[in-house]
Amino acid sequence: MNSGRETAYSGEPQERRTIAVVRASLPRRYRSERRFRFFGLLAIVLSIGFLALMFASIIAQGYTAFRQTEIRLPIFFDPEVLHADALARADYGALIRHGLDRLFPDVRGRQERRELFALISSAAVYELRDFVMRDPELIGQTLEVWLKAGADIDMAVKGHFRRELPEDERRVTDRQFAWLDRLAAEGRLEKRFNRTFFTAGDSREPEQAGIWGAVCGSFFTLAVTLILSFPIGVAAAIYLEEFARRSRFTDLIEVNINNLAAVPSIVFGLLGLAVFLNFFHMPRSAPVVGGLVLTLMTLPTIIIAARSALKSVPPSIREAALGVGASRVQTVLHHVLPLALPGMLTGTIIGMARALGESAPLLMVGMVAFIVEIPKGFTDPATVLPVQIYLWADSPERAFVERTSAAILVLLAFLLVMNGAAIWLRKKYERRW
Repeated sequence: MNSGRETAYSGEPQERRTIAVVRASLPRRYRSERRFRFFGLLAIVLSIGFLALMFASIIAQGYTAFRQTEIRLPIFFDPEVLHADALARADYGALIRHGLDRLFPDVRGRQERRELFALISSAAVYELRDFVMRDPELIGQTLEVWLKAGADIDMAVKGHFRRELPEDERRVTDRQFAWLDRLAAEGRLEKRFNRTFFTAGDSREPEQAGIWGAVCGSFFTLAVTLILSFPIGVAAAIYLEEFARRSRFTDLIEVNINNLAAVPSIVFGLLGLAVFLNFFHMPRSAPVVGGLVLTLMTLPTIIIAARSALKSVPPSIREAALGVGASRVQTVLHHVLPLALPGMLTGTIIGMARALGESAPLLMVGMVAFIVEIPKGFTDPATVLPVQIYLWADSPERAFVERTSAAILVLLAFLLVMNGAAIWLRKKYERRW
């Protein structure tokens, strides 16, 4: 009895020492916790700050591309130039030159006239041609027509060329600046909404370049990707998760699927080049080939997401269906798959969003070509929006810089919409068990 009491009493000093040590270490532990929280908050703030800086830089460089400088000219649709039987081959450039001469009759020298004619885009002749061909009754009349300004003039009006620099250091001369001032004073110079940017294909002239051809190419490419990758990915996930027996073969397949999800995208482009172009001789720079390459790239992502969605369905659902007499296939198709489908759709949308932003694999299958015509089908030559951005970023003209940033804004908008759709689907149809 005494020895037990002595042991209990002897343990009290040790317990007090332990408590004292713990209490002494509490301030240090609290300081460490505060430091950890501070660094975590700092990392979040820095990430948001850099992201905001990136968006601000892109927007600052790209928003001006949504407006295009136009000049209003008095155009006389001369019947001697516009023959009714040859409207498509008429000299519309002569009509534009005559309109400029009417506004600036004192311009005589060859160099001055060259600078004067540079105010209007070289592609304005096609705008004028389409204008006349839509309404041939204009022949013989004089109308005020808005025509696109040249790329350098557009940049000067938007303030990208500093007027105070010496004349030999900028692409717009003092005479052109004086003419622009006169046109602005007369109400003949305006910045209007740039419809061409959203309705035209690529062009060598920045003021005529648009993203519609690349958008159509992206649509056809992603359509092929979705049609192939979603059913194949879901079927593979269902087989591996619900029907396949555990063996070395299935383990090997799972390891390879996980590894393929981390393979650089350009490797899939090399595979597509070797298989679809060199072996099967499919058309180069066609959306069907790009879709096949992106299908190979997105399949691992979709399979992994679909398997995770199937695993999230409680086993009691399967047991209840089997208990009332459903077959294994009926259990999966009628009960498990509908519950897992929202997660599968979310994974598919995320995979498609990744495919939309890819350019490296498509460069390998020839979708880097300069395509002017709008693609009409899956086998027409086409490019996609990321590749279009890559091509414009490599162009030396200053006007392509703002169009590159504007195209990036459009691409980011598509990506945000697709990721927002994935979040909405998950929140709307998600079930918590």
